[in-house]
Amino acid sequence: MFAITIPEPGGPEALVWSEVPDPEAGEGEVLIDVAATAVNRADLLQRQGHYPPPEGAPPYPGLECSGRIAAVGTGVSGFAAGDEVCALLSGGGYAERVAVPAGQVLPVPDGVDLVTAAALPEVTATVWSNVFMAAHLRPGETLLVHGGSSGIGTMAVQLGKAVGARVAVTAGSPEKLARCAELGADVLVNYREQDFVAEVRDATGGRGADVVLDIIGAKYLERNVQALAVGGRIVVIGLQGGVKGELNLGALLTKRGSVTATSLRGRPAEEKAAIVAAVREHVWPLVAAGRVRPVVDRTLPLPEAAEGHRVLEESGHVGKVVLAR
Repeated sequence: MFAITIPEPGGPEALVWSEVPDPEAGEGEVLIDVAATAVNRADLLQRQGHYPPPEGAPPYPGLECSGRIAAVGTGVSGFAAGDEVCALLSGGGYAERVAVPAGQVLPVPDGVDLVTAAALPEVTATVWSNVFMAAHLRPGETLLVHGGSSGIGTMAVQLGKAVGARVAVTAGSPEKLARCAELGADVLVNYREQDFVAEVRDATGGRGADVVLDIIGAKYLERNVQALAVGGRIVVIGLQGGVKGELNLGALLTKRGSVTATSLRGRPAEEKAAIVAAVREHVWPLVAAGRVRPVVDRTLPLPEAAEGHRVLEESGHVGKVVLAR
């Protein structure tokens, strides 16, 4: 088969479409003929040599895919050859075929075409595991989403609204904020021109955000605490603004708040399976009902993955960048 390889770390030009060995479905795995994958920030880091895949994962980038099952390994039930599916991966989505534990595989939800389904696994698993399983967002609470126009952000806005929360977002342009508003965001903050702490406090009558979903990290840590409501929960899932920040424990204690930092890729297979099962139970019905939808900025041919990486690095996109075979 062919896959996107990284012979040497570097810029987007480091991605090379190469012939590689075919994978096989091991025990408890399914083999998927990939129809499409999607670009995630982790792929950019892997290409740069900063984020190697977990032990045992394929060496090729790609944390999600959609496609048709080509074969099932021993011990697999509930899936059969020919099924249209999408999957959460530890790597290997930028390829013509990938083997994945069956617990990380989902049927393509009703109302979504096979290629577009590649935009769902990573964002739904990330948002559900963090905003709901870790931070326990409840109806009537306020969710603050940094990077509201990103793939993660556009899904967080929709899921927050679907459960009856009020959603505030930060983004860097009026156009991106307008797209967030179309998805249901209630409070729109241009982080280049406005202070999100002041805006969120004003919009909540001084109370603050109950849950903060943060992709920035160190740069926003102090202000996230300032924006937090009493009993609030901050979940850090990205480090675009640095890895080391100063935390005022007194301020956090006064607010009886918490800070959690999580990642998805390196979790054990059983944890990923539990998250995927929760997504199937809670999110898939919302997608089938049309209340939640994947937001795709553009679709490019898989061999042109370098262009997809450039799009993400330029940050002019809204939603996901999909790579289709």
